[in-house]
Amino acid sequence: MPKIFNVAAVCLPDVHYMVDITERLRAIREMVDRGDYFTINRARQYGKTTTMYALKDFLKTDYIVVYLDFQLLAEEDYASEASFVRAFCKELLFVCEEMEFPVNVKEQLQGMAGKETTAVRMADMFVILSGWCRQAAKPIVLMIDEVDTASNNQVFLDFLSQLRGNYIRRREKPTFQSVILAGVYDIKNLKRKFVKEGQHSTNSPWNVAADFLVDMSFSPRDIAGMLAEYESDYQTGMDINAVAEQIYEYTSGYPFLVSRICKLIDEQIAGTERFADRACAWTTEGVTAAVGRILNEKNTLFESLQDKIDTYPELRQMLYSLLMNGKSISYSPDDAVVDIALMFGFVRVENFKVVVANRIFETRLYNAFLTSPEMMKSEMYILGDREKPQFIKNGKLDMKLILERFVISFDELYGDRPQSFLEEDGRRYFLLYLRPIINGTGNYYIESRTRNQERTDVIVDYNGQQYVVELKIWRGNAYNERGEKQLIDYLEYYHLNKGYMLSFNFNKKKEIGIREVSLGEKLLIEAVV
Repeated sequence: MPKIFNVAAVCLPDVHYMVDITERLRAIREMVDRGDYFTINRARQYGKTTTMYALKDFLKTDYIVVYLDFQLLAEEDYASEASFVRAFCKELLFVCEEMEFPVNVKEQLQGMAGKETTAVRMADMFVILSGWCRQAAKPIVLMIDEVDTASNNQVFLDFLSQLRGNYIRRREKPTFQSVILAGVYDIKNLKRKFVKEGQHSTNSPWNVAADFLVDMSFSPRDIAGMLAEYESDYQTGMDINAVAEQIYEYTSGYPFLVSRICKLIDEQIAGTERFADRACAWTTEGVTAAVGRILNEKNTLFESLQDKIDTYPELRQMLYSLLMNGKSISYSPDDAVVDIALMFGFVRVENFKVVVANRIFETRLYNAFLTSPEMMKSEMYILGDREKPQFIKNGKLDMKLILERFVISFDELYGDRPQSFLEEDGRRYFLLYLRPIINGTGNYYIESRTRNQERTDVIVDYNGQQYVVELKIWRGNAYNERGEKQLIDYLEYYHLNKGYMLSFNFNKKKEIGIREVSLGEKLLIEAVV
């Protein structure tokens, strides 16, 4: 069977095209060799389980590796200490069934698993586990996936406390060489997960844990390595480095998004009218087409992100301020909302500033904010939808006409609004107008380096054609000339000869309208509203 790109469950190297994670495994191995206890906490579908499976094989020569998945435990298993201990012992016996198990340890665990009484204690279970560590032929590494599925705060925190206690006394009392937990929630954030918090929830039940600093995102080089394997199978003639860079530009290396783009190109984009075969599809234009499909599909990752936005209203407000209002947010380790956004993978920290994690997330969030029931009822959105046919000519956008119509419509609807309205909402209304025009065929993203309360660059992709539109607050001719220079630099970067500017001008004597400005070989279409 030929290999495929995988976005569901564990990636297997003999079945799926994969990024080579050997260096990451070596870095984690160093932590295990040191005897570290740690948590691999990353956002959903960030490759945690794939890493754990690969690590299990990577360590098995020198260690006894016990891999448990707490997702397999039932809710009632967390109802009490006794039920948790029984379930843990049963799962341990099951996964270790084919291992060389000391007879006395196996019998003791079987006894714990079979006791249907409340007399079963976690401390007794750890005495048995310590005995196993003493008798084992090789050091034991305990790996537990999906730890944040634990549904009872107190029971799970007691379990962590026992691990911590044994770690502290490891010189006198044999214990695991290393314990590795994997989940979305870091241990310090588990209290946000639990509905009810026990009396120990503010303690540090696992404060012996080492920092996990291994970068699990994919670099352009990682992506290129995966594409090279695909290319050796199909000889598409793709420019591997260019395609890898383009994928990285959209995803910032988020594993699920990288694999999803590749899967869409291979299985859905290739063979379409626009991309007749794999050679046509494995191009930067094919990547853009795949991104367009991702932005308009339902998948488990986006459903999870939406669930978090609905669960944490303060998270939604922060993201709205960051994107729609151009608010600059400095990183603070004590900011609980930013901590939540980082934990769930919405944002990353760049030069001590909070930025959205990748372009795909950013555009998806913009679309969610712009297509809310309230927004879709706005006059500007309705106008854009109604006037859409006149802006599409031979499969291309007439961006100049879009700006002309927007200037007229905006002045008619909102021209008498105060300055504060323009500063906060002007650019939002342009995106509201643009969104229904390109919907279904094109997509856009905001250039994060220029997004602020003064200036925003919108990059529009439509049928393989790119358009750069600079949105800014008018601050006089000198400021406008600087904006022209910056726009020209972006046109050079995107290999374009035509660019667009939309200025929101507060001067009462302003002249609204549109004009063309030639600067060298570049043509700028400038609109003022």
